[in-house]
Amino acid sequence: MSNPQQLGGTFTFPNTTITVHRMGYGAMQLAGPGIFGPPKDRPEAVRVLREAVAAGVNHIDTCDYYGPHITNQVIREALHPYPAGLTLVTKVGGRRGPQGSWHAATSPAELVSAVHDNLRNLSLDALDVVNMRFFGEGHGPGDGPVEEQITTLAKLQDQGLIRHLGVSNVTSKQIQQARDLAPIVCVQNHYNLVQRHDDALIHELAADGIAYVPFFPLGGFTPLQSATLSAVAAELNATPMQVALAWLLHRSPNILLIPGTSSVQHLRENLAAAQLALPTEILARLNALD
Repeated sequence: MSNPQQLGGTFTFPNTTITVHRMGYGAMQLAGPGIFGPPKDRPEAVRVLREAVAAGVNHIDTCDYYGPHITNQVIREALHPYPAGLTLVTKVGGRRGPQGSWHAATSPAELVSAVHDNLRNLSLDALDVVNMRFFGEGHGPGDGPVEEQITTLAKLQDQGLIRHLGVSNVTSKQIQQARDLAPIVCVQNHYNLVQRHDDALIHELAADGIAYVPFFPLGGFTPLQSATLSAVAAELNATPMQVALAWLLHRSPNILLIPGTSSVQHLRENLAAAQLALPTEILARLNALD
């Protein structure tokens, strides 16, 4: 699958030399149940990563508080030394409790520590892209200030530890505040076929050439459920999840996908979604979902 069009075409992050295939891979599910502890099948996790890269995936999304530390360590085991052209995107801003609970970790000291944790566990001298993850209500953004966090990461960027910055779980206002402090190359927010609060934001970012990377593109911990989606999938001889991914690729050229899985077979199904054509009539039916 070396032809870029087989992975949804390519996208270049703004003002960078980083060009990635639009269909990437998210490493979250490489950790254990609840994104906590070791994977059920570590050799399979390693195979998934190697299969993804062999298929042409050159954008892997990860985070050191997945596990914690587990996903980055599995990535290092599977892929280090990393092949040329592979972009690893990580995030900071959270931590895990002893029983797997999720907590914000956004003080300057916590962010510095998190960047160094990512560097160590991935065995890197510099991180390609670091997303500052803000915590709001549920899986949606809050409206708090961003200056302290972005300024802290920008200093680490000046030190050469981070190449590029992104933001996650943010509003349009917060994005602008962040961009006033440092160049932002990507935004990660909750978005999928039935979660479309960011429609206007996607257009704003596309106009400025900034990547939009949906998290939970397939619904997250609760998979997408829709009679229309199931019917369309049956008509196209595809799975509902393949249709949902294909719809996102059609949605806007600045959307990059990072679906996750711990199964080689499921990985292959996800990657095949990039080649799924959606006729105009099908797109109209999917667009009418809310």
